[in-house]
Amino acid sequence: MIALPRPSRRQKQGLLALTFVLLMAFPLVGGSQADIDIIANACAYAALALGLNIVVGFAGLLDLGYAAFFAIGAYSYGVLNSFQLQPHWSPFWQPFASLGLVAKLGIGAAATVHFTVSFWLMLPVSAAIAALFGVAFGAPTLRLKGDYLAIVTLGFGEIVPIVARNWPALTNGAAGLNGIGPPKLFGWSFGVDATPYYYVGIALVAFLLLVAWRLKASRIGRAWMAIREDAVAAQAMGIHTSRLKLIAFATGAAFAGVTGAFYIAKLQTATPDMFDLPVSIMVLVMIVLGGLGSVWGAIFGAVALEILQAWLLPALNGTTQALGQAVGSGFLRTLDLTSASELIFGIILVVMMLYRRDGLVPAARSGVTLAFEQQDAPISHGGSNMPILGLSHHLTPLAVAAPLAVAVPAVPAILSVRDLSVGFGGIRALKSLSLDVPEGGIVAVIGPNGSGKSTLFNAITGLVTPQSGRVDFAGRALIGRRPDQILALGVARTFQNIRLFPHLSVIENVLIGQHAHLRAGPFGILCNTPRTRAEERRAREFAAEILAIFGNRLVPRLEQNVSDLSYANRRRVEIARALAARPRLLLLDEPTAGMNPAESHELAGQIAAFRTLGLTILIIEHKLDVVTLLSDRVIVLDQGERLAEGTAAAVRADPAVIAAYIGRRPADV
Repeated sequence: MIALPRPSRRQKQGLLALTFVLLMAFPLVGGSQADIDIIANACAYAALALGLNIVVGFAGLLDLGYAAFFAIGAYSYGVLNSFQLQPHWSPFWQPFASLGLVAKLGIGAAATVHFTVSFWLMLPVSAAIAALFGVAFGAPTLRLKGDYLAIVTLGFGEIVPIVARNWPALTNGAAGLNGIGPPKLFGWSFGVDATPYYYVGIALVAFLLLVAWRLKASRIGRAWMAIREDAVAAQAMGIHTSRLKLIAFATGAAFAGVTGAFYIAKLQTATPDMFDLPVSIMVLVMIVLGGLGSVWGAIFGAVALEILQAWLLPALNGTTQALGQAVGSGFLRTLDLTSASELIFGIILVVMMLYRRDGLVPAARSGVTLAFEQQDAPISHGGSNMPILGLSHHLTPLAVAAPLAVAVPAVPAILSVRDLSVGFGGIRALKSLSLDVPEGGIVAVIGPNGSGKSTLFNAITGLVTPQSGRVDFAGRALIGRRPDQILALGVARTFQNIRLFPHLSVIENVLIGQHAHLRAGPFGILCNTPRTRAEERRAREFAAEILAIFGNRLVPRLEQNVSDLSYANRRRVEIARALAARPRLLLLDEPTAGMNPAESHELAGQIAAFRTLGLTILIIEHKLDVVTLLSDRVIVLDQGERLAEGTAAAVRADPAVIAAYIGRRPADV
C-alpha cells in the first residue's frame, strides 16, 4: 500500500479556513431553509458525538445511555423557559424578574410566575446540570468494567425518559413541553427561522471541537487514553483511574447537556420519545464510523449519518419506489427506506466492526517511516547535561558499562519488606518474605517460574493486597496505598509482560510516565494558559532527554506508535516511561526478556549506568550473566520464600539454588 503524504500544518490551517468560509457562506448563497435546518441538526449530532467520543473513544467507557444526559440538558432549558412551571407570584420572585429570569403573569392574587431564563445563560447551566448528573451516576458505577458498565448505562438511559413520561408536573409527561421560548439576541427573537440556529450550531461545534482537541493533547487526555489501553499500567504510571474516569464521564455529559439546550431551543418542544435508546445507538454509530478517539472522525461520522438520513435515504427511497412503479413490483413501490434507518445504522456498525475498526478517520496513524539508513545506522547512545529525576546528578552518555565488581558499603535500606505474605485462594505466592534494598544499590531477585517474584513487585506497587506483612519505602508504609500514590512517592516499575499503550506514540507513552509530576488542570488546559503551555513544553523536552538515553534505538521513532516497534524497542520504551516518573526506586521485571545476547548486554550496561542518576534498582532477571553484570546482591526466591542471598557468584554455587533451578542436587548429577 502506498502511504499518502501527510498535509503540512499550513495546509491543514488553509483547509480549515476554507471550510469555515464555505460554512459561513452557505445560507447566503441560496441554501433552502430545509437544507439549512438539516445542517443545524447535523451540528447538534456532531456536538453529541464529540461528547460521547470523550467517554468511549478517549477513556474507553462504553456508555449506551448517553441520550439520558442529552435529555437532562434539554429539559433543563425547556422547564426554565416555558409555561410548564407556574408557581404563585410573591415578592420572592421580584429580584429574579429584575434580572430577566422570570416574568409576572396576571394581576393580584391570581398572578403566577413565568420562567424566562435566557438561552445563552442556560447553555452553560444545562452543561453544568448534566455534568452533575454524570458525577452522581458515574461515582458508584464507573468501578464496573466492560459489559457490566454498558448494561448499567443502558439502564440509566432508559430510566430518564421513563421519569420524563411519568412526572407530568415537571415535564408534562408523554405530551412533552410546548411553548419553549426561542433564543433572543439583543432583543431580536430567532423564531422558527433555521438560519440563526445554523450559525449557533456551527459556533457550538467549533467551541466543543476546540475543547475536545485541547483535552486530547493534554495530560488529562493522555491519562484517559492510557486508561482505555491498559488501566493497570495507567495506575502504575501514577494515574488516579477512578477520578479520571469520572472527569471523562462528566465532561461527556456536559457536552450532551449543552447540546440538549441548543436542540430544544431550535425545536421549541421536548418529548420523552426524542431521547430513547435509538439516539444513543445512533451517536455511538457516528463515532465508530468516524473513528473511536478521533476528534475529526466524530464530526465526520455525525455529518455523514445526518446526510444519509436526511438527504440520501429520502432520495433513494423515491428512486426505489419509482422503479417499483415502472417494473410493476409491489414490494419496491411500498418500500420505505427512511423508516429502516435504525436497521441501516446497525448494518453500518457491524460492517465497521468487521472491516474497519479504526473508522474512516482513524485516531492513531503510523508514524514517520524510517529510511533504511536510519534503521541500519550504527548503535549510538545519547547524553545530556539536563538534571533528571529531581536529583543533583546529571545524565551522562550511557555506553555499555563494564561489569560492576564494586563493594557496596553498608547504607540504610530505602526499601524494607517484612514478613510479607500474599495468597490467591489456596495458593500462597509469598510466605513471610523479608528483604532489604540499600539506597543506591542494585539488587537482583531470581528464582524459578512461579517463585513469587512478580507477585513481590505487585505487592510493593499496590497492585495486589498482601494478607500480612509490611512494606516501607523511605520510611513510609506502602501497603494500603493506591498504585498512583506509590508512584508519587518515588517507586516506578516495568512489567514482565510489556504493558505499554500500543495505540499511542513513543513520546506519548513517556509523557504518561510524567503524569504525576504535571499539574495542568482542566481550566488551564481549556484556556491554554502560558503556564500550561510552558509545562507541556518542558514535559516534552524531558521526555526527549529520557529517550536520548537509548540513542538512535528510540530517538528517530518518537512519533511512531509503540505497536510498530520491535520487541526490544518496546522494552526500552517501557523503561524510559518508568524513568520519566522520576523515581528513587526503579523496579525492573525481566527487562532483557526476549532480547538476543547483544541486546541484553547493551541494555544491561545502560541499566548499570542508571546508578549515576542516584537510582536504586530492584531487578527480576532470569539471565544469570545479566545478573552477574548488574547486581551488588542477589536474592533467590523459591515457592514464595527466600532461599538464598549473597553475591552472584555465591548464589550460583549454592546447592539449594541449583536444586531449585534444575530439580536435583549436585551429588545426583
